[in-house]
Amino acid sequence: MFARYFSTIIAFLAVAICAHAQIQPSAADIAAKTDEYMNALLKVKGVGGTVLISRNGERIVNRGYGYADAEAKVPNAPNTKFRIGSITKQFTAAAVLLLQEKGKLSVKDPACKYLEDCPETWKQVTIHQLLSHTSGITNFTALPEFRSKKSEDLKPYDVLAMVKSLPLRSTPGEKFEYSNTNYTILGIIIEKTSGKTYDSFLKESIFDRLKLTDTGYDFGKERLPNAALGYSKRGDEVVPAAAISMQVPYAAGALYSTVGDLYKWQEALLGGDLLKTDSLSAMLTPNLNGYGYGIGKGAISGRERIAHAGGIDGFSSNIAILPVEKVVVIVLLNSDAVLASLVSRDLESIVFGEKYAVPQERKTVAVDAKLLDSYAGQYQVAPGLILSIARTASGLTFQPTGQPNAAEMFAESDSKFFLKVVDAQITFVKDADGKVTGLEFQQAGRTTKAARKE
Repeated sequence: MFARYFSTIIAFLAVAICAHAQIQPSAADIAAKTDEYMNALLKVKGVGGTVLISRNGERIVNRGYGYADAEAKVPNAPNTKFRIGSITKQFTAAAVLLLQEKGKLSVKDPACKYLEDCPETWKQVTIHQLLSHTSGITNFTALPEFRSKKSEDLKPYDVLAMVKSLPLRSTPGEKFEYSNTNYTILGIIIEKTSGKTYDSFLKESIFDRLKLTDTGYDFGKERLPNAALGYSKRGDEVVPAAAISMQVPYAAGALYSTVGDLYKWQEALLGGDLLKTDSLSAMLTPNLNGYGYGIGKGAISGRERIAHAGGIDGFSSNIAILPVEKVVVIVLLNSDAVLASLVSRDLESIVFGEKYAVPQERKTVAVDAKLLDSYAGQYQVAPGLILSIARTASGLTFQPTGQPNAAEMFAESDSKFFLKVVDAQITFVKDADGKVTGLEFQQAGRTTKAARKE
């Protein structure tokens, strides 16, 4: 949510691939390959964390990699607590549905019913639209001033003040656009209707009830027992992540948990131990863009997949559930240098015996300046989605439509380049005369082709 990594464009380009029947790897093989992958990730990227993989109810991987505290040499372990960022939204959504079950609110209610000094433009926004990211309300973490504000102890209404004067980005209910502001508002609504603080309501109604003893609200004022410290990368150096105020993420991303508690959470949630059948169905029903309430539902490689990722300075997280195959993959990283969602996809490929790539060291080469000049230009993936390659004094940069910053490209051959901000490769395509006609963008096992615009 708040981490400063370059966002993946795969979310826009994902294409379901038909799954093929095959022999499933043994538990021992999955564990060995997971160790190989995670140890390589630690060596190449300097990224550690904790992983839990379950199949048919058996935890076949449940271990930590790297350090929770690099200076003190404290290793990550299954009971290490991590900030989980936007996975928090699952708990917020469940809290709203619990309040609906108690008759305290309805997801059909206008959000302004529960807000002080609600802007006129928000009057048509419903709780359902907040839950499903279809409100049209601007995402406060996307504002230019957010970087300077995220270290301040902003209260929920202070956060809303950053966006309330802005026009809606779309008509409520018309378009999906992920916005942390939606879940800040939901936190306020939870407090208004329950008569309790957000953190105390979740503790009493969810954490205590489900015996999630290692899950809670991270106030950030003191380090929690068995908690990981967060790290970032500055060039090739691993450094402590920038300090932020945990008041800011609030109901959109301020919780901490462990892989074990998140495993218990998904079992209880999907098993009907928390919500009534109608409430759970509403939470899991895909709306626009496959998003339910605090959770996404879709298909990858022909398999039904329920998942959500989280990112906050120094941490990246992902929980993925393959309900038909009875597979759960939970990845908690104490680094924002790698997306846990992409690590999860590779680990899922290990579980199903599919193709994946073990992280490897990449070596750079020098490329002729005239050749670099020939690559600069605009490459179109689809209407409205352009990959811009720009020439700089030191080489080339890569910037997709909608991304605020360009990423430096590094050459590993005359035509192949890679990014360091995410694990992705770019290969330039030429015709028989040597003219550059397009490029191929590879990430997370997928290749996306883009034609050069003249």
